[in-house]
Amino acid sequence: MLNADQLADAERLDLSAFVNTERYPLDDPNSSSLVEVIESARRDLDREGCAVLRGFLHPSVLEQARLESARMAEKSFFNTRQVNAYFTADDPSLPDDDPRRIFMTRTSGFVTRDMITADSLIHRLYVSRAMKSLVARCLGEEQIYEYADPFAGLVLNVLPDGTQQPWHYDTNEFIVTMMTQQPEAGGVFEYCPGIRTPQDENYSGVRAVIREDDSTPVKRLDLRPGDLQLFKGRFSLHRVSEVQGDTPRLTAIFAYSQQPGVVGKLERTRQLYGRVAEQHIQAEARYAERTDGLID
Repeated sequence: MLNADQLADAERLDLSAFVNTERYPLDDPNSSSLVEVIESARRDLDREGCAVLRGFLHPSVLEQARLESARMAEKSFFNTRQVNAYFTADDPSLPDDDPRRIFMTRTSGFVTRDMITADSLIHRLYVSRAMKSLVARCLGEEQIYEYADPFAGLVLNVLPDGTQQPWHYDTNEFIVTMMTQQPEAGGVFEYCPGIRTPQDENYSGVRAVIREDDSTPVKRLDLRPGDLQLFKGRFSLHRVSEVQGDTPRLTAIFAYSQQPGVVGKLERTRQLYGRVAEQHIQAEARYAERTDGLID
């Protein structure tokens, strides 16, 4: 029988059972060492749109996180489709070499939040007040919120041998991820910080990266299980390279928003997870156009 302290609890502040609190003392938010971590993360995010908190999970729970994720991965929904970097339909009126007409194979699996049990380590992390406070402070936000989406918010991304996430942008301003299982080879996170702005899509630069005509702006991250990554993917083109070997790449995705009540768009939810809920149908009529003017 589970105790209450073994379940996801949005009021929880004490994460010492699985976070490396010697390095990241979340229970002492005003400590000089935590303030230094936050300031360093802010500098990295301002400069490159990406920050990594190395060894965020305590070494003693890395195997627990891996085993839990591996069991959940058996419930993955897999989908293969041809997509461009913007997840938009083909437009034959554009030149053939326009990046909006360059389509890549995207195959990946997801385990949605409604299938992730409340006693799992990643669920307990996601809802914790201490976790939200850390992420908000690193991003310079007063407060962040869990997604109201019943499927998204917390998901496990599963990339087995031969799969990848090709070049794309995120629809939300920021994302938080943590690898729980590393593949034998491949599965490298690559990104182009600030390659576009609200004023300029920079189609020529994006085309050069996708066609591998110019790798200058591409940065590569050596992520390891237990590292916490904060990433502003709205303006930085990014991908996960093809995974190789029998060990899948498993990554927990902690999606937060700057406003409460966020629910994913109907069609993209269907594409990613293979199904939708009543909340997605109701929310679709409420969506307004993006204010930044960028293609999603």
